[in-house]
Amino acid sequence: MNDNHFKYTNSVIALPLFFVLFVWFVYWLEIRFDFDFVENGIYPRTLSGLQGIIFSPFIHADIEHLYNNSIPLLILLAALQYFYTRQSLVVISYGILLSGLITWVIGRDSYHIGASSLIYVLVSFIFFKGIQTKYYRLVALSLAVVVVYGGLVWYIFPKVEEKISWEGHLAGLITGFVLSIIYKTPEYTKIIKYDWEHPDFDPQEDKFMQRFDENGNFVNIPIVELDDEFPPYFSSSSLVDYTIVKNEENESKSES
Repeated sequence: MNDNHFKYTNSVIALPLFFVLFVWFVYWLEIRFDFDFVENGIYPRTLSGLQGIIFSPFIHADIEHLYNNSIPLLILLAALQYFYTRQSLVVISYGILLSGLITWVIGRDSYHIGASSLIYVLVSFIFFKGIQTKYYRLVALSLAVVVVYGGLVWYIFPKVEEKISWEGHLAGLITGFVLSIIYKTPEYTKIIKYDWEHPDFDPQEDKFMQRFDENGNFVNIPIVELDDEFPPYFSSSSLVDYTIVKNEENESKSES
């Protein structure tokens, strides 16, 4: 697979925009109709808490919580859709389910809400998958994710901040790593534009490379002297007598 695999489509903008707008719409419903969706979040090791595996990414405690998750979602979902188009929907769907299930198993006895677990899924998947492919563009994307969101790793540890769900963050990180191993991507190869990029390129046969010696100095190609005598078109052991006959029909007529 070459660089042409990465093509911009409307889904690169539409997918993250739709997801974030839906999350804001859910929060608007809470404010407008005085709903409280917190109890629909993940409550670990309870049967009713299982519903939060699906609902929790769309529920937020306040406007600051929602705002802090919106910008990373826009950036990471766009990157996922552009560079991993075929895997994007699967990563999002199974990322929500698997990270929610792990949170339900290991979480504290409290309601766990917010899209931060999905953010950790995306960061983890994009980072580890880029390193695994060893393709320079995806590796560069992985390094960019580390530079921008590398500080998030501290929030997978307990007691860093009491109000955050470090269990959800840890679950998202684990889930992204697992998904990066399960879902394979095609082998990426760079488009070959020049002859010297071919694996079977021989510099000795290249006219340009022949202009340089082994030390890289420019030299003139030696002039090949042609033999004065040309080989006959016909050879015979017996004497052959050639007679030249003038073709008068093909002679140009003189103008009168």
